[in-house]
Amino acid sequence: MSKLMVALLVTTGLALAGPAVAQAPSPKTAPAPTSKDSYNTAKKDADAQYKVDKEACSSMKGNAKDICLAQAKGKQDVAKAEAEAAYKNTPKAREAARVAHAQADYKVAIEKCDDLAGNSKDVCVKEAKAGLVKGKADATVDRVTADTRQEASTKQAEARKDASADKRDAEYKVAIEKCDALAGSTKDACVSNAKARFGKV
Repeated sequence: MSKLMVALLVTTGLALAGPAVAQAPSPKTAPAPTSKDSYNTAKKDADAQYKVDKEACSSMKGNAKDICLAQAKGKQDVAKAEAEAAYKNTPKAREAARVAHAQADYKVAIEKCDDLAGNSKDVCVKEAKAGLVKGKADATVDRVTADTRQEASTKQAEARKDASADKRDAEYKVAIEKCDALAGSTKDACVSNAKARFGKV
């Protein structure tokens, strides 16, 4: 099987996997690095697929078109980041690929939020941002874990602590935003409960 065919199959597989791949944990062992030729082919294939996907969006209108374009761009960015991670085969490159997944999901989610209004839209935006924060935090934890075995336990504990704090802050903001849909004493109780639950008292 030619290198071009392999690269096309990989790109197609990434495209079909979609957001589910973004949530998949990174493998514990690093895959074998790919060659420079495979890397360059994968980048070119990602650009070619983006043009096809972008063209498919041209018949759409309004926010549906914006969502379609965000999905197409996200697929391109993820495919390029995955190719770079496979080529460089470093924890930092694998982290960048996971961050690219999180950012692609975030951009699509934000576009989808544009179909909503009022508090529902505000909650949608906060949830999208929380997803991005979680994705970046998890990618960082995995990179730090893989960086060095010598300092791994200390770095991992610090990264987990920071990631946990970032996640809790993001979840707190979502909870407070949900309270904005309420009024009077119900809203006050909701805010108090959120503050107590997330240690913000």
